[in-house]
Amino acid sequence: MLSRRDFINLVIKGAILGNFYELVTPPLAQAVAAGEITKLPVVMIETGTCTGDSISLDNIWTPTFSDIITNIVEWRYDCTMNQVQGDTAYGILQETYEKMPNEYVLLVQGAMIQRDDGHYNHVAHDKGKLITGLELVRRIGLKAKYVVAIGSCATYGGPVSGYPNPSHATGVQNILPELRVINVSGCPAHPDWIMGTLLHLALYGEPELDKFGRPKLFYGETVHNRCPRRRDYDQGIFATEIGQKTCLFRVGCKGPVTYADCPIRRWNDRFNWPIGCNTPCIGCTEPGFPDLMSPFNAHSPDIPFPGGTKVASDTIGLGVLGLTSVAIVGHVATSLYKGRIQKNLLTSSVKGKYPPSIKKVKTFHQYRVKKLPNKE
Repeated sequence: MLSRRDFINLVIKGAILGNFYELVTPPLAQAVAAGEITKLPVVMIETGTCTGDSISLDNIWTPTFSDIITNIVEWRYDCTMNQVQGDTAYGILQETYEKMPNEYVLLVQGAMIQRDDGHYNHVAHDKGKLITGLELVRRIGLKAKYVVAIGSCATYGGPVSGYPNPSHATGVQNILPELRVINVSGCPAHPDWIMGTLLHLALYGEPELDKFGRPKLFYGETVHNRCPRRRDYDQGIFATEIGQKTCLFRVGCKGPVTYADCPIRRWNDRFNWPIGCNTPCIGCTEPGFPDLMSPFNAHSPDIPFPGGTKVASDTIGLGVLGLTSVAIVGHVATSLYKGRIQKNLLTSSVKGKYPPSIKKVKTFHQYRVKKLPNKE
Protein backbone atom coordinates (compact mmCIF):
# COMPACT_ATOMS: atom_id res chain seq x y z
CA MET A 1 0.00 0.00 0.00
CA LEU A 2 1.11 3.57 -0.61
CA SER A 3 2.88 5.35 2.21
CA ARG A 4 1.44 8.68 3.32
CA ARG A 5 4.43 10.49 1.80
CA ASP A 6 3.98 8.68 -1.53
CA PHE A 7 0.29 9.55 -1.50
CA ILE A 8 0.93 13.26 -0.93
CA ASN A 9 3.60 13.26 -3.65
CA LEU A 10 1.11 11.70 -6.07
CA VAL A 11 -1.49 14.30 -5.13
CA ILE A 12 0.93 17.08 -6.12
CA LYS A 13 2.35 15.26 -9.14
CA GLY A 14 -1.14 14.40 -10.36
CA ALA A 15 -2.19 18.04 -10.12
CA ILE A 16 0.76 19.17 -12.22
CA LEU A 17 0.45 16.40 -14.80
CA GLY A 18 -3.34 16.34 -14.80
CA ASN A 19 -3.74 12.65 -13.94
CA PHE A 20 -4.22 12.53 -10.17
CA TYR A 21 -6.71 9.67 -10.15
CA GLU A 22 -4.85 7.67 -12.76
CA LEU A 23 -1.83 7.73 -10.45
CA VAL A 24 -3.63 7.09 -7.19
CA THR A 25 -6.48 4.73 -8.01
CA PRO A 26 -4.58 1.56 -9.14
CA PRO A 27 -2.57 1.08 -5.91
CA LEU A 28 -5.63 1.90 -3.82
CA ALA A 29 -7.80 -0.58 -5.69
CA GLN A 30 -5.09 -3.21 -5.20
CA ALA A 31 -4.98 -2.45 -1.48
CA VAL A 32 -8.76 -2.92 -1.24
CA ALA A 33 -8.58 -6.20 -3.18
CA ALA A 34 -5.76 -7.45 -0.93
CA GLY A 35 -7.74 -6.61 2.20
CA GLU A 36 -5.18 -4.02 3.33
CA ILE A 37 -7.93 -1.41 3.62
CA THR A 38 -11.69 -1.64 3.64
CA LYS A 39 -14.04 0.52 1.66
CA LEU A 40 -14.93 3.69 3.51
CA PRO A 41 -18.72 4.04 3.96
CA VAL A 42 -19.89 7.52 2.93
CA VAL A 43 -23.20 9.32 3.33
CA MET A 44 -23.85 12.78 1.93
CA ILE A 45 -26.48 15.17 3.22
CA GLU A 46 -27.37 18.24 1.21
CA THR A 47 -28.69 21.24 3.11
CA GLY A 48 -28.93 24.94 2.14
CA THR A 49 -27.05 24.88 -1.14
CA CYS A 50 -27.09 24.96 -4.94
CA THR A 51 -25.83 21.36 -5.44
CA GLY A 52 -22.69 22.78 -7.05
CA ASP A 53 -20.36 20.49 -5.11
CA SER A 54 -22.23 17.38 -6.22
CA ILE A 55 -21.95 18.58 -9.81
CA SER A 56 -18.26 19.28 -9.30
CA LEU A 57 -17.68 15.85 -7.75
CA ASP A 58 -19.56 14.12 -10.55
CA ASN A 59 -17.15 15.74 -12.99
CA ILE A 60 -14.14 13.78 -11.77
CA TRP A 61 -12.02 12.90 -14.76
CA THR A 62 -10.36 9.59 -15.55
CA PRO A 63 -11.10 7.36 -13.75
CA THR A 64 -14.75 8.30 -13.37
CA PHE A 65 -16.75 8.88 -10.23
CA SER A 66 -18.31 5.43 -10.68
CA ASP A 67 -14.82 3.88 -10.70
CA ILE A 68 -14.04 5.54 -7.38
CA ILE A 69 -17.25 4.50 -5.65
CA THR A 70 -16.93 0.97 -7.03
CA ASN A 71 -13.33 0.38 -6.00
CA ILE A 72 -12.46 2.70 -3.12
CA VAL A 73 -15.44 3.98 -1.14
CA GLU A 74 -18.92 2.66 -0.38
CA TRP A 75 -21.24 5.50 -1.35
CA ARG A 76 -24.31 4.60 0.70
CA TYR A 77 -26.55 7.66 0.65
CA ASP A 78 -26.71 10.81 -1.46
CA CYS A 79 -30.03 12.48 -2.25
CA THR A 80 -28.87 13.60 -5.70
CA MET A 81 -27.52 10.18 -6.76
CA ASN A 82 -29.74 7.65 -4.96
CA GLN A 83 -31.23 4.98 -7.17
CA VAL A 84 -34.14 4.64 -4.73
CA GLN A 85 -36.42 7.24 -3.19
CA GLY A 86 -38.59 7.95 -0.18
CA ASP A 87 -38.66 5.53 2.74
CA THR A 88 -36.26 3.11 1.06
CA ALA A 89 -33.57 5.77 0.69
CA TYR A 90 -34.09 7.08 4.20
CA GLY A 91 -33.93 3.49 5.49
CA ILE A 92 -30.41 3.16 4.10
CA LEU A 93 -29.40 6.29 5.97
CA GLN A 94 -30.95 5.01 9.17
CA GLU A 95 -29.26 1.63 8.79
CA THR A 96 -25.87 3.32 8.37
CA TYR A 97 -26.48 5.47 11.43
CA GLU A 98 -27.68 2.59 13.64
CA LYS A 99 -25.48 -0.30 12.52
CA MET A 100 -22.23 1.43 11.54
CA PRO A 101 -21.49 3.99 14.26
CA ASN A 102 -17.96 5.44 14.16
CA GLU A 103 -17.35 3.74 10.82
CA TYR A 104 -18.84 6.03 8.19
CA VAL A 105 -17.90 9.46 6.85
CA LEU A 106 -20.53 12.17 6.76
CA LEU A 107 -20.19 14.58 3.86
CA VAL A 108 -22.23 17.76 4.19
CA GLN A 109 -22.95 20.04 1.28
CA GLY A 110 -24.65 23.34 2.01
CA ALA A 111 -24.99 25.85 4.82
CA MET A 112 -26.71 25.07 8.09
CA ILE A 113 -30.00 27.01 8.15
CA GLN A 114 -30.70 27.90 11.79
CA ARG A 115 -33.60 30.34 11.71
CA ASP A 116 -36.84 28.99 13.23
CA ASP A 117 -35.04 25.80 14.28
CA GLY A 118 -34.02 25.10 10.71
CA HIS A 119 -37.52 24.70 9.29
CA TYR A 120 -36.65 26.63 6.14
CA ASN A 121 -34.62 23.62 5.06
CA HIS A 122 -36.12 20.11 5.15
CA VAL A 123 -33.97 17.29 3.82
CA ALA A 124 -35.83 14.09 4.73
CA HIS A 125 -39.22 12.65 5.62
CA ASP A 126 -39.62 10.09 8.40
CA LYS A 127 -43.04 8.60 9.24
CA GLY A 128 -44.90 11.78 8.50
CA LYS A 129 -42.35 14.08 10.11
CA LEU A 130 -40.25 16.53 8.13
CA ILE A 131 -36.58 16.38 9.15
CA THR A 132 -34.52 19.57 8.97
CA GLY A 133 -30.97 19.69 7.68
CA LEU A 134 -29.91 21.07 11.04
CA GLU A 135 -31.37 18.10 12.91
CA LEU A 136 -30.17 15.42 10.51
CA VAL A 137 -26.60 16.68 10.20
CA ARG A 138 -26.26 16.89 13.96
CA ARG A 139 -27.77 13.44 14.53
CA ILE A 140 -25.74 11.69 11.82
CA GLY A 141 -22.60 13.71 12.53
CA LEU A 142 -22.35 12.79 16.19
CA LYS A 143 -21.98 9.10 15.29
CA ALA A 144 -19.71 9.58 12.26
CA LYS A 145 -16.07 8.60 12.23
CA TYR A 146 -15.31 11.78 10.31
CA VAL A 147 -17.39 14.79 9.31
CA VAL A 148 -16.34 16.53 6.11
CA ALA A 149 -17.93 19.81 5.03
CA ILE A 150 -17.57 20.42 1.29
CA GLY A 151 -17.98 23.75 -0.44
CA SER A 152 -17.99 27.30 0.89
CA CYS A 153 -21.52 27.09 2.27
CA ALA A 154 -20.95 23.99 4.39
CA THR A 155 -17.51 25.09 5.57
CA TYR A 156 -18.03 28.71 6.57
CA GLY A 157 -21.58 29.67 5.56
CA GLY A 158 -20.67 30.93 2.10
CA PRO A 159 -23.05 33.00 -0.04
CA VAL A 160 -26.05 31.70 1.91
CA SER A 161 -24.74 33.47 5.02
CA GLY A 162 -24.03 36.75 3.26
CA TYR A 163 -25.22 39.99 4.83
CA PRO A 164 -27.82 40.38 6.27
CA ASN A 165 -28.09 36.58 6.61
CA PRO A 166 -31.87 36.33 7.12
CA SER A 167 -31.75 32.54 7.40
CA HIS A 168 -29.09 32.63 10.15
CA ALA A 169 -26.95 30.33 7.99
CA THR A 170 -23.58 29.11 9.20
CA GLY A 171 -21.01 26.38 8.63
CA VAL A 172 -21.15 22.80 9.91
CA GLN A 173 -18.45 23.33 12.55
CA ASN A 174 -20.69 25.75 14.42
CA ILE A 175 -23.46 23.19 14.90
CA LEU A 176 -21.04 20.40 15.79
CA PRO A 177 -18.67 22.26 18.13
CA GLU A 178 -17.72 19.08 19.98
CA LEU A 179 -16.23 17.54 16.84
CA ARG A 180 -13.38 18.41 14.53
CA VAL A 181 -14.94 19.08 11.12
CA ILE A 182 -12.70 18.76 8.08
CA ASN A 183 -13.39 21.71 5.78
CA VAL A 184 -12.98 21.25 2.02
CA SER A 185 -13.81 24.79 0.96
CA GLY A 186 -14.39 26.33 -2.47
CA CYS A 187 -17.34 27.52 -4.51
CA PRO A 188 -17.56 24.79 -5.57
CA ALA A 189 -14.85 22.58 -4.11
CA HIS A 190 -12.59 20.99 -6.71
CA PRO A 191 -13.37 17.28 -7.22
CA ASP A 192 -9.76 16.40 -6.43
CA TRP A 193 -10.02 18.18 -3.09
CA ILE A 194 -13.15 16.27 -2.13
CA MET A 195 -12.16 12.81 -3.26
CA GLY A 196 -8.51 13.27 -2.34
CA THR A 197 -9.57 14.04 1.22
CA LEU A 198 -11.79 10.94 1.29
CA LEU A 199 -8.96 8.78 -0.02
CA HIS A 200 -6.62 10.11 2.65
CA LEU A 201 -9.24 9.29 5.30
CA ALA A 202 -9.59 5.76 3.92
CA LEU A 203 -5.85 5.14 3.91
CA TYR A 204 -4.33 7.11 6.75
CA GLY A 205 -7.06 8.83 8.72
CA GLU A 206 -7.35 12.57 9.24
CA PRO A 207 -5.00 14.71 7.12
CA GLU A 208 -3.00 17.58 8.56
CA LEU A 209 -5.30 20.60 8.81
CA ASP A 210 -4.71 24.34 8.85
CA LYS A 211 -6.23 26.65 11.46
CA PHE A 212 -9.47 26.85 9.46
CA GLY A 213 -9.83 23.05 9.33
CA ARG A 214 -8.68 22.62 5.71
CA PRO A 215 -6.36 19.81 4.51
CA LYS A 216 -2.93 21.33 4.00
CA LEU A 217 -2.20 19.03 1.07
CA PHE A 218 -4.66 21.12 -0.99
CA TYR A 219 -4.75 24.41 0.90
CA GLY A 220 -1.15 24.69 2.06
CA GLU A 221 -0.06 27.65 -0.09
CA THR A 222 -1.61 30.80 -1.46
CA VAL A 223 -2.78 31.10 -5.03
CA HIS A 224 -0.34 34.00 -5.28
CA ASN A 225 2.70 31.85 -4.46
CA ARG A 226 2.01 29.45 -7.32
CA CYS A 227 0.53 31.91 -9.80
CA PRO A 228 2.20 31.84 -13.25
CA ARG A 229 1.87 35.66 -13.28
CA ARG A 230 3.89 36.07 -10.11
CA ARG A 231 6.78 37.48 -12.14
CA ASP A 232 4.56 40.33 -13.34
CA TYR A 233 3.66 41.06 -9.72
CA ASP A 234 7.33 41.05 -8.72
CA GLN A 235 8.15 43.52 -11.49
CA GLY A 236 5.15 45.77 -10.85
CA ILE A 237 3.42 44.95 -14.14
CA PHE A 238 -0.28 45.16 -13.33
CA ALA A 239 -3.40 44.88 -15.45
CA THR A 240 -5.55 47.99 -15.46
CA GLU A 241 -8.71 46.13 -16.45
CA ILE A 242 -10.04 42.59 -16.47
CA GLY A 243 -9.10 40.66 -19.59
CA GLN A 244 -5.47 41.72 -19.72
CA LYS A 245 -2.75 39.09 -19.54
CA THR A 246 -0.66 40.57 -16.74
CA CYS A 247 -0.94 40.47 -12.94
CA LEU A 248 -4.55 41.10 -11.89
CA PHE A 249 -3.75 42.23 -8.34
CA ARG A 250 -4.88 45.82 -8.89
CA VAL A 251 -8.18 44.80 -10.48
CA GLY A 252 -9.30 42.76 -7.51
CA CYS A 253 -7.32 39.51 -7.47
CA LYS A 254 -7.51 37.94 -4.01
CA GLY A 255 -4.74 35.42 -4.71
CA PRO A 256 -2.33 36.82 -2.07
CA VAL A 257 -4.78 35.98 0.73
CA THR A 258 -6.39 32.85 -0.75
CA TYR A 259 -5.12 29.37 0.05
CA ALA A 260 -5.70 26.76 -2.69
CA ASP A 261 -3.71 24.93 -5.35
CA CYS A 262 -5.83 26.15 -8.30
CA PRO A 263 -2.76 27.38 -10.27
CA ILE A 264 -1.39 23.86 -10.61
CA ARG A 265 -4.61 21.81 -10.41
CA ARG A 266 -6.89 24.02 -12.50
CA TRP A 267 -10.47 23.15 -13.51
CA ASN A 268 -12.57 21.62 -16.29
CA ASP A 269 -10.32 18.66 -17.06
CA ARG A 270 -7.23 20.70 -16.07
CA PHE A 271 -8.06 23.04 -18.93
CA ASN A 272 -8.28 26.44 -17.26
CA TRP A 273 -8.81 28.49 -14.12
CA PRO A 274 -9.95 32.08 -13.40
CA ILE A 275 -6.60 33.82 -13.85
CA GLY A 276 -5.95 31.67 -16.89
CA CYS A 277 -8.94 33.33 -18.57
CA ASN A 278 -7.84 36.78 -17.37
CA THR A 279 -10.25 37.26 -14.47
CA PRO A 280 -9.21 37.76 -10.82
CA CYS A 281 -9.23 35.08 -8.14
CA ILE A 282 -12.27 35.86 -5.96
CA GLY A 283 -11.05 34.04 -2.85
CA CYS A 284 -13.82 31.44 -2.76
CA THR A 285 -11.90 29.04 -0.49
CA GLU A 286 -11.54 31.55 2.33
CA PRO A 287 -13.68 32.08 5.44
CA GLY A 288 -15.86 35.14 4.93
CA PHE A 289 -16.43 34.58 1.21
CA PRO A 290 -18.18 36.31 -0.51
CA ASP A 291 -18.67 39.35 1.77
CA LEU A 292 -15.03 39.63 2.75
CA MET A 293 -13.86 39.37 -0.87
CA SER A 294 -16.41 41.75 -2.42
CA PRO A 295 -16.41 43.57 -4.73
CA PHE A 296 -14.56 40.95 -6.72
CA ASN A 297 -13.14 43.33 -9.33
CA ALA A 298 -11.99 46.13 -7.02
CA HIS A 299 -8.71 46.41 -5.14
CA SER A 300 -8.52 48.38 -1.91
CA PRO A 301 -6.49 51.55 -2.62
CA ASP A 302 -4.55 51.31 0.63
CA ILE A 303 -3.15 48.29 2.43
CA PRO A 304 -2.87 48.88 6.20
CA PHE A 305 0.40 47.66 7.68
CA PRO A 306 1.11 46.65 11.28
CA GLY A 307 1.84 49.78 13.29
CA GLY A 308 -0.55 51.98 11.36
CA THR A 309 1.62 52.58 8.28
CA LYS A 310 -0.10 52.41 4.90
CA VAL A 311 1.33 51.63 1.50
CA ALA A 312 -0.55 52.59 -1.62
CA SER A 313 -1.14 49.74 -4.05
CA ASP A 314 0.70 51.74 -6.74
CA THR A 315 3.97 51.12 -4.89
CA ILE A 316 3.67 47.37 -4.90
CA GLY A 317 6.27 45.89 -7.20
CA LEU A 318 9.92 45.07 -7.42
CA GLY A 319 11.80 46.33 -4.38
CA VAL A 320 8.89 46.25 -1.95
CA LEU A 321 7.73 42.76 -2.83
CA GLY A 322 8.81 41.01 0.36
CA LEU A 323 7.53 43.59 2.81
CA THR A 324 4.30 44.22 0.92
CA SER A 325 3.44 40.55 0.45
CA VAL A 326 4.05 39.74 4.10
CA ALA A 327 2.04 42.76 5.18
CA ILE A 328 -0.94 41.96 2.96
CA VAL A 329 -1.15 38.34 3.97
CA GLY A 330 -0.33 38.98 7.62
CA HIS A 331 -2.75 41.85 8.10
CA VAL A 332 -5.66 40.26 6.26
CA ALA A 333 -5.14 36.85 7.85
CA THR A 334 -4.99 38.40 11.33
CA SER A 335 -7.99 40.63 10.68
CA LEU A 336 -9.90 37.69 9.23
CA TYR A 337 -9.12 35.50 12.20
CA LYS A 338 -10.16 38.21 14.67
CA GLY A 339 -13.18 39.25 12.66
CA ARG A 340 -12.23 42.92 12.20
CA ILE A 341 -12.53 42.99 8.41
CA GLN A 342 -15.93 41.34 8.33
CA LYS A 343 -17.27 43.62 11.05
CA ASN A 344 -16.07 46.77 9.30
CA LEU A 345 -17.21 45.54 5.91
CA LEU A 346 -20.67 44.51 6.98
CA THR A 347 -21.40 47.57 9.09
CA SER A 348 -19.99 50.05 6.58
CA SER A 349 -22.27 48.65 3.88
CA VAL A 350 -25.21 50.07 5.81
CA LYS A 351 -23.41 53.26 6.96
CA GLY A 352 -22.43 51.78 10.28
CA LYS A 353 -25.90 50.67 11.33
CA TYR A 354 -28.20 47.74 10.74
CA PRO A 355 -31.55 48.78 9.26
CA PRO A 356 -34.12 48.90 12.09
CA SER A 357 -36.27 46.32 10.28
CA ILE A 358 -33.49 43.74 10.39
CA LYS A 359 -32.75 41.94 13.62
CA LYS A 360 -29.06 41.78 14.39
CA VAL A 361 -28.18 38.20 13.57
CA LYS A 362 -24.81 36.58 13.93
CA THR A 363 -22.77 37.39 10.87
CA PHE A 364 -19.66 35.51 9.86
CA HIS A 365 -17.27 37.48 12.03
CA GLN A 366 -19.07 36.06 15.06
CA TYR A 367 -18.87 32.56 13.58
CA ARG A 368 -15.13 32.54 12.88
CA VAL A 369 -13.47 29.19 13.36
CA LYS A 370 -11.72 28.92 16.70
CA LYS A 371 -9.05 26.43 17.67
CA LEU A 372 -10.64 23.08 17.10
CA PRO A 373 -10.73 20.42 19.80
CA ASN A 374 -8.85 17.22 19.28
CA LYS A 375 -11.08 14.36 18.25
CA GLU A 376 -10.63 11.34 20.42
